[in-house]
Amino acid sequence: MKKLTVNVKESYDILIEKGLIKNSAELIKDVLSGGKICLVSDSNVYPIYGEAVFLGLKDAGYDVCKYVFDAGEESKNTGVVIDLVEFMADNELTRGDGVVALGGGVCGDMAGFAAAIYLRGIKFVQIPTTLLSQVDSSVGGKTAVDLPQGKNLCGAFHQPSLVIIDPDVLDTLSPHYFADGMGEVIKYGCIKSKSLFDRLSDENAKDFIEDVIYECLDIKRKIVENDEKEHGERALLNFGHTCGHAIEKLWKFTTVSHGEAVGIGMVMISRAGESAGITAKGTADKISELLKKYGLSSADSHSVSEIVNAMNSDKKRTGSGIKFVVLSHIGESYIYPVKYEDIPQLFGVNENE
Repeated sequence: MKKLTVNVKESYDILIEKGLIKNSAELIKDVLSGGKICLVSDSNVYPIYGEAVFLGLKDAGYDVCKYVFDAGEESKNTGVVIDLVEFMADNELTRGDGVVALGGGVCGDMAGFAAAIYLRGIKFVQIPTTLLSQVDSSVGGKTAVDLPQGKNLCGAFHQPSLVIIDPDVLDTLSPHYFADGMGEVIKYGCIKSKSLFDRLSDENAKDFIEDVIYECLDIKRKIVENDEKEHGERALLNFGHTCGHAIEKLWKFTTVSHGEAVGIGMVMISRAGESAGITAKGTADKISELLKKYGLSSADSHSVSEIVNAMNSDKKRTGSGIKFVVLSHIGESYIYPVKYEDIPQLFGVNENE
């Protein structure tokens, strides 16, 4: 078993091993001592893994209730999260009880946010079932839902008590959702690990997927420990996300998935960086080629002008502009503040468009 410990105020372990989901109830007993658990999952994941996890928790002595929502980003909204919180209240969960999130990034974000706001915060455990959630969103304590005005605008920092990662569950992912997760994997290579980027280029990620998961999470763990609430270095994890979130907003959080949008965003900001002389020439093409290798797009059908205009709700905003994450070279990233009036020029947009 591979193990990482995230050393924040209340430290927690990330456990990685094939077949681990079968032992999830016993592992959860080490961190959730209350008598009740609310198991949260979606309509895609629960039919595959939910019943086994549910029965395992019951056999371990927990009083378990389950909340299954319609799969998809469209469910990640304030209406569904309040319905979940009310469900927890109807089932009389107390501060000593907990939530278990069984699913991808949408499930983890929403269940974690519900755990953060119910009774001003109860414990929760992540069992991520997609590549994207296994390498990124299940760790670090960012929980949120979307608003019509933008992605993840309503949320809280609430660290999990345990993260259980079983790479075997990736075998049930469609090629589309595996590719979606590769968008975030490639991001980690771009911002912190040229060796990972090169290995992804030279080999097939599926052949060393446990190493991929471990390295991505080790990078994230170190960054989160240094900057838990995103006052500095943690913003590097948002490489490609400012453009990506704008693309998702333009598609009304449908059609283009998060990993796809982030991949397009990484190419966009890298091309802009090359034009501005702050990113090495050829960087955007290298990223684009790697995205293509793993079945991801490097461009969107919306115009650059439309995408730039949709950035106005981004969470990286300051009073005077947006803090973009840019690369100097593959594996080397930094924060690059840009004033609002200079953003169109950065992306080569004529302000009269």
